[in-house]
Amino acid sequence: MSAIPNKPDVICLLGPTASGKTAVAVELVQRLPLEIISVDSAQIYRGLDIGSGKPDAATLRRAPHRLIDIVDPSTRYSASDFRHDATAAIEAVLASGKTPLLVGGTMLYFKVLRDGLAALPRADAEVRREIEALATAEGWAAVHAELQAVDPESAARIHPNDPQRLSRALEVYRVSGRTMTAIHGEEKRAPSPLLPWQLHFLGIDPADRKELHERIAARFRQMLAAGFEQEVRALHQRTDLDSTLPAIKSVGYRQMWAYLNGELPYDEMVEKSIIATRQLAKRQLTWMRGWPDLHAFEAAATDFAAESLTGDSENPEFSPSSSHNTGESAGAELGKIANRIANRIERILN
Repeated sequence: MSAIPNKPDVICLLGPTASGKTAVAVELVQRLPLEIISVDSAQIYRGLDIGSGKPDAATLRRAPHRLIDIVDPSTRYSASDFRHDATAAIEAVLASGKTPLLVGGTMLYFKVLRDGLAALPRADAEVRREIEALATAEGWAAVHAELQAVDPESAARIHPNDPQRLSRALEVYRVSGRTMTAIHGEEKRAPSPLLPWQLHFLGIDPADRKELHERIAARFRQMLAAGFEQEVRALHQRTDLDSTLPAIKSVGYRQMWAYLNGELPYDEMVEKSIIATRQLAKRQLTWMRGWPDLHAFEAAATDFAAESLTGDSENPEFSPSSSHNTGESAGAELGKIANRIANRIERILN
């Protein structure tokens, strides 16, 4: 996409979990006048560190990230909140004379920034509790079946094991009497919002899906070794947190919370966490395949062979405290993809 005169450029770097987005972004800000804005629905929460792959203090000194650690996990942070906060962060970066580099894997956040927000009804705590009660009594399959009856298009898109999206889709119908499908159809027919900047979308697309799946499994086990269970135990002890909150529904946290509640044996928690993370990566790649004007960079497994100590913007890496310690060999490997992306950004900015 060519630049539009008089509109400042904003770079957006998308990719599935475990694709190395954060490591590439840190490399990019060493080379170009960029500042990172995190696009991550877990890293916004204070205390969700190991499980969200949050960069450590040393990495943040090298490459400051905006929109990390901005809310308490008891907060129900929404896509609307993100659009407001991201807009303010973009303007602040531009005012500093740098170009914003939005990095992450929360595709919904990128979408609402680009397209604006559908006129969805506000969350209704009572209706949400009713849906949670149905899921507790009969399982999320029953919630999915009810959604299938009223909104088959949404039910086809939302996996039965995706409780957050299932709950919201059924909540929208129960509150408004209108389906999510109908509301989004109206949104597509409406004109796109006029943004004060031009968004340029770049993507990291892992070439080998099997290798990506293996990385996800290895990284989750490394995360456990680094103390992920202890991190979630500290959250679990808080009386103001429960499994209905978006923070606790994050991949990995949801399964560990169930284990700590005695609802899952340890081995099943590990297996379910890995499966859920792979499903997350699949959904992210599906979003990317349909993304208009996305300039995708295919990444071979060797591009990130040395990146096993760095955090990923959406989902877990085992040790935030190690994310800066990749060494010279890691820098050489990461340079392969970072060079290509840096060259593309230089062409955009020039």
